[in-house]
Amino acid sequence: MPRDYSNPSSGHIQLFARSALKAEKADDDTTSTDSSAKKTQLPWLIYLQGGPGFECRSPQQMPFTQTILEKGYRLLMLDQRGTGLSTAISQSSLQLRGDEQVQAEYLKSFRADSIVKDCEAIRRALTADYPEDKQKWTIMGQSFGGFCCTTYLSFYPEGIKEAFLFGGLPPLRTSPDDVYMRLYTRIKQRNQAYYDKYPEDIDRVKRIIRLLSRFGDSTVRVQGGEGYMSARRFLQLGIFFGKHEGIDEVHALVLRADTDLTQFGHLTRPTVLALESAQSWDTNVIYALLHEPIYCQGQAANWSAERILKKFPEFSLENIDSDIPILFTGETIHPFMFDTYPELIKLKAVGELLAAEQDWPPLYNEKQLRKNEVPTYAAVYLDDMYVDFELSMETAQTIKGCQPFVTNSMYHNAIGAKTENVLKEIFARRDDVLD
Repeated sequence: MPRDYSNPSSGHIQLFARSALKAEKADDDTTSTDSSAKKTQLPWLIYLQGGPGFECRSPQQMPFTQTILEKGYRLLMLDQRGTGLSTAISQSSLQLRGDEQVQAEYLKSFRADSIVKDCEAIRRALTADYPEDKQKWTIMGQSFGGFCCTTYLSFYPEGIKEAFLFGGLPPLRTSPDDVYMRLYTRIKQRNQAYYDKYPEDIDRVKRIIRLLSRFGDSTVRVQGGEGYMSARRFLQLGIFFGKHEGIDEVHALVLRADTDLTQFGHLTRPTVLALESAQSWDTNVIYALLHEPIYCQGQAANWSAERILKKFPEFSLENIDSDIPILFTGETIHPFMFDTYPELIKLKAVGELLAAEQDWPPLYNEKQLRKNEVPTYAAVYLDDMYVDFELSMETAQTIKGCQPFVTNSMYHNAIGAKTENVLKEIFARRDDVLD
């Protein structure tokens, strides 16, 4: 596909996807041409992964695959541009493009607006020999994948039969500031839930932070030579608080690190590796570089999460000598990350350029969404730490005909953790069997 659809001469990227369809055993050895044609022309459903910057797993590894196939779809798992096997973005692959300015310009083509153009090109290719009335396909998105679905509904509704969104109704804003103002309040609430469940971790976390701050940010070195497990980096583990069982995952890492301090007085290499493996910023650099720009339309992000954080002193590390617990942060991007994560260190200048960039094209067309005719179904989680509930419902009301399933018994990753429950509710709305 063209890397930049507005300038096809700027080069091409390669896209990769895996498909799956339901396997069936024939009752006998006779197979008609008609039945074979019908099987190969099953209606397509494309799944768009959350992120940004994460590849898809193989269909057999996804908990919803069997349900989707049983519903009669042929499933397509797309590695969105820049992820997985789709001309993946990494520090070393970016360097091949040129200097930092060229790299930043290159990355501007990896947001939802380009992703949905890829999807439309793929749809047209896969359904070229389908009857015209069957060439539309179903789109399904989790988190950022749902943001992409909303962009798709905005600009290419003619290609869509129906849309399923899971924790993915985006805020219809032009900058991330309002998003992060709301996010920090929810992160505070999840910190409270964490410390309520594991009150002994209040002191454990403080012990770990004191160790990591003993010699500034460079006390504990990580793999890659240049990076460090700084105190603020450690506190980014709070990103797990928004998932099912996420609080327990953080506790397990805190307990392991504190046990190291009790037994040995330092963090052992296996413990540091466990902490590193829990953080995806090095392996999926788009996640850091483009996370704030996914909200931008004609405005610069200007390190929104870092600016807004200053309005919440309860997150300050200076609270370490008080009775106030040290609070973890969540899915937020900060300049310090480009000084502590090895791959991001090499991309610091690129990160600065993208943070200052104002020339971001529109991601949504509210006028089109208000007259939407595509059946749209969305799972909206009342206690979603990552995607604000009120802004999601605002978007649900903007998309004409959108039918939300609202619940306070599931978190953001319900499509993976509570698959059967959430799919049952969404398809009940699609099939109109609630009554």
